[in-house]
Amino acid sequence: MRLLMRQESGHLTTLGGVRRAVRRLARTHGVPAELRARLVVSVAAVARDELVEGRGVRVRLSSAGAGQTHGGEALACVLAPVGTACEAGRRALDGLPLPATADADGAAVWHLPPRTSGNGAGHLPDGETVPDGDMAPVREAVPDGEAVHEELRAVLDRCDAVEAEHRLLKEELEETNSGVLALYVQLEERDEQLRRAHGQMLRELEDALRPAPLTVPGLELAVHYAPADTDAPTGGDLYDWFRLPDGTVHITVVDALGHGVRSTGAALNVTQTVRTLALEGHPPGTIVERASEILASIDPQLLATVLLARVDPDGGEVLLANGSHPPALVVREDGTTAYLQVSGRGVGFPLPGSEDVLRARLAPGDLLVLYTDGLTESRKDPLEGEARLVASAARHRRRPIEEIPEAIAEDMHTVVLHPDDTLALALRVPRT
Repeated sequence: MRLLMRQESGHLTTLGGVRRAVRRLARTHGVPAELRARLVVSVAAVARDELVEGRGVRVRLSSAGAGQTHGGEALACVLAPVGTACEAGRRALDGLPLPATADADGAAVWHLPPRTSGNGAGHLPDGETVPDGDMAPVREAVPDGEAVHEELRAVLDRCDAVEAEHRLLKEELEETNSGVLALYVQLEERDEQLRRAHGQMLRELEDALRPAPLTVPGLELAVHYAPADTDAPTGGDLYDWFRLPDGTVHITVVDALGHGVRSTGAALNVTQTVRTLALEGHPPGTIVERASEILASIDPQLLATVLLARVDPDGGEVLLANGSHPPALVVREDGTTAYLQVSGRGVGFPLPGSEDVLRARLAPGDLLVLYTDGLTESRKDPLEGEARLVASAARHRRRPIEEIPEAIAEDMHTVVLHPDDTLALALRVPRT
C-alpha cells in the first residue's frame, strides 16, 4: 500500500466544517482519539479568527518532512487561509491544547507523532480531498458524531487514568508521610535521650571541675556559673576555694582567654598552680607573678585574669590581689557599696603580678561579690554594667546566700548583647 504524502480539505467557511475536516483527516491517518481531540480543538481555535473576518481556510495533513521514522511516517497538520495571507504568523499560538508553530507563509502548523502500524487507519486515494462538511457532506465509515464520542471517551479515559494515578500517588504520599512521621517521632525520642545523656555528662563534668563545697564557721559562701554556649560544659571562667592551714579561706577567680574546653584547661592550670603556691605559703601579693612564671613553660599562649581573696573568718579581714581582673564589690549591711580596686596584670601578660594587696574588713551582714567580666559586659557599656551590678547586689544582699549569685546573674542578663561565660561568687559574714 502506497503512503499518502498529502491530503487536504476543501474550502472551509464554518467552525463545524473545520472540526469535521480535521477529524476526518486525522482519523484517516490513525491519529489516536485523545490526540485527535486536542488537534480538533486547537485547529478550530486558530481558524476562528480567520472565519470571523470572512476568510475561508483549508486544512491539510501531510508528511512532516522527516521521512520514515521508527514507528511510521511523521505528519504535520497545516491550517492556511484561502486567497489571502494567514494571520497565524502574527498571532500568539500559545496556550492551545496542542502546541502549534507558524511557518514561513504564516500558516499554523501542528506536528504530530508518527503513525503506528496496526491502528486500523484507512487512507485516501492520492490527490483526493475532503470537502467542506457544511457544503458537501461525505459518507464516512464512522459517523462524525460517533468520532466525537470516541474522542470524548478517550479524553475521559485519560482523565480517569490521571485521577487514578493521582489517587495512587496520594496514597503513596500518605503512606510515606506516615512512615516519615513515625521516623520523626523515633528521632525525637532518640534526640531526647541524647539530650538527657548529654546534660548528665555536662553536669558530671562541671561537678568534676568545681571544688568541693566549703563549709566554714563564720562565713557564708555560694557561687553561680553559666557558660556562654549552653552546649559546652564550661568555659574559661573557673573558681577555687579552700582553707589554708592557718584557718583562713583562699578564693581564686580565673577568666582564661577563649571559650570551650581549651580555655577550661587553661583556667584549670591556673587554679591548680595558684592552689599549690598558696598551700606552700606564698603570700597573695606574689602568687599571680609566680603562677605566670610557672605556666609560661607549660602553655606559652595562656592568657588569664586572676582575682585572689584571702579571708579570715574569725575577724572578717580580707586581703585582695589582682591580675587584670574586674574588682571585687563589697555591699555593707546598711546598703552602702564600693568597688575594691587593685591594679595588676594577669597570667601571661607582660610584667604579670598584683601591684599591691588591698586590705579590707567585713562586718556582720556585709556581702563580698567576686565575678568575671561576663557578668558586667553583656551589654555595650561596661560602666553601665558595673552600676547595674551595684544596684542588684544591694537589692539582694539579705536573701539566703545560696540564692544571691543566681539572682544577680538574672538581673544582669535581662539583655545580653555579648554572650560570655559568667561566674558570680558571693561571700557574706552572717549577722549575729
